Amino acid sequence: MSPTVFTSETLRNHTPLVSVVIPTYCEEKLLEETLKQFTPALRERFSLEVIVSDGGSNDQTVSIARKYADVVIVHDEPNRQTIAEGRNIGAAYARGSILMFVNADTRLRDLPALLQDALAVLSTPGVVALTCDVYIYPEEERLSDWFFQRVYNTFFRFLNLIHWGMGRGECQIIKREVFEQVGGYAPNLAAGEDYDLYRKLIRKGNVHFLRKHAVYESPRRYRRFGYLRVSWMWFVNALSVTLFHRSAWKQWKPVR
Repeated sequence: MSPTVFTSETLRNHTPLVSVVIPTYCEEKLLEETLKQFTPALRERFSLEVIVSDGGSNDQTVSIARKYADVVIVHDEPNRQTIAEGRNIGAAYARGSILMFVNADTRLRDLPALLQDALAVLSTPGVVALTCDVYIYPEEERLSDWFFQRVYNTFFRFLNLIHWGMGRGECQIIKREVFEQVGGYAPNLAAGEDYDLYRKLIRKGNVHFLRKHAVYESPRRYRRFGYLRVSWMWFVNALSVTLFHRSAWKQWKPVR
């Protein structure tokens, strides 16, 4: 069964350079603020299109997406879609030569500057993908957030320095041709699809860490499970993906 697709009228006469792909599943609480960042002026300045790939939400997510996105794709089948499948479907409908994947709760610090620097760096020969630091929403940040997020960011920078490859799913910017060469995200992975993709990408070229830039995410998962448990889940899942090319869990439990 093909997904339901809604396309805005303004997109038909526009060939974008950058396709922003946002996978969603029951994200009515946070999606609107994420989409509002991509203003009409910003879309025109950087030749953007915004695509929401929805995994079958039963709340107001799709209605919100249709107010702001250029393309909204809705998964209609009864089976649960992985976030990797959602990202891939969004990329399949994208028309830009650069793919920018962000999560439904992602806020981008100084988005115009990030886009400007990203386009400049991606024009450098050999660079195939970008990533950046991730922090918690400033108004919700606690001491534990400050500490653990900096540990994560330092570790992920190190992985790229040793050419291992890592980019957190909150913001991944990739040359489309290379994304297609490596087969996109592994659709069977319920979690760890971001880690797996960047390990494949770094074999094709350099992954650049945008040191001046950062994005913010909701602390909801850390509040629900705690940092130690989340870190352990990430470690076990990364090990499973590395050794067996499968997630340690059949489903990654959504926290809303």
